[in-house]
Amino acid sequence: MLVKSVTLKGWLFNKRSSGKVKFLILRDGSGYLQCIVFKGNVSEEVFQLADSVSQESSFEITGLVKEEPRAVGGYELDATDLKLIGDSNEYPITPKEHGIEFLIDNRHLWIRSKKNKLQF
Repeated sequence: MLVKSVTLKGWLFNKRSSGKVKFLILRDGSGYLQCIVFKGNVSEEVFQLADSVSQESSFEITGLVKEEPRAVGGYELDATDLKLIGDSNEYPITPKEHGIEFLIDNRHLWIRSKKNKLQF
């Protein structure tokens, strides 16, 4: 099994939580990577930051990359450190339905989405 420590920079695509574990989906120019922030592996400050980072905020994350066949791309990162680079401050396009007019008005943000085509 391949295990390597790396530091990556990107944007928060999505996140979810399950008690002592936070799952951050990092998006960068090459794709998506699931990053796992386990309370036992990081400081309390880093764990709180993982909970508070908002969608499309830019961040830097360090950890061990390992193979995980269930993850998108076949790999995931077990985080050891997390740093916020820039907060998105209420990013307006969330994983919910929006009207066409709203999406056109926010096109510069909407193009980041996997589903950025209008359907009529």
